[in-house]
Amino acid sequence: MDVYSAQITNLVEQLSHLPGIGAKSAQRLAFHILNMSEEQVAGLSGAMMAAKKNVRYCKECCTYTDGEICPICANPKRNHKVIMVVENTRDLAAYEKTGKYDGVYHVLHGAISPMAGVGPNDIRLSELMVRLQQDVEEVIVATNKNLEGDTTATYISKLVKPLGIKVSRIASGVPAGGDLEYIDEVTLYRALEGRRDM
Repeated sequence: MDVYSAQITNLVEQLSHLPGIGAKSAQRLAFHILNMSEEQVAGLSGAMMAAKKNVRYCKECCTYTDGEICPICANPKRNHKVIMVVENTRDLAAYEKTGKYDGVYHVLHGAISPMAGVGPNDIRLSELMVRLQQDVEEVIVATNKNLEGDTTATYISKLVKPLGIKVSRIASGVPAGGDLEYIDEVTLYRALEGRRDM
């Protein structure tokens, strides 16, 4: 026997497809949405549709932006000679919260994982190599401290070193197996400061 009407059940089911949202959270969100005003729901759905339609990859660093180039890459005060390579946009946001890094980023949108069928051509490595044809002094590899992140870091190091560009890896203040997006700003800053050559 169905507890809810078809439309409520469908809303709960659609929300449960979001990452980190289980059945109970989806149910809670569905009822919250039903209690919102029509204007609030229209604003939420409009923001979702506009983001889906207008957000794309930055032509420089591959993060998400609604312009050709993201605000970080467009900022002339940033040090464009130092590129921090991260797995995803959430990791970029985590480092930006420290307020201590003044270089630019490159977002891979994944990590090399042979077990999951993700190879070097499945992430944004070719775009990084194009950027390295410019005046770059250092590449900081800030991938997660797990098997996939370490594999990706080693692969990047082997690609970049022959170009004569310094390659460093964030220090191990980041726990093994830890995802950068969940680590506090102080630990991230210490990991950045304690980076070592690869």
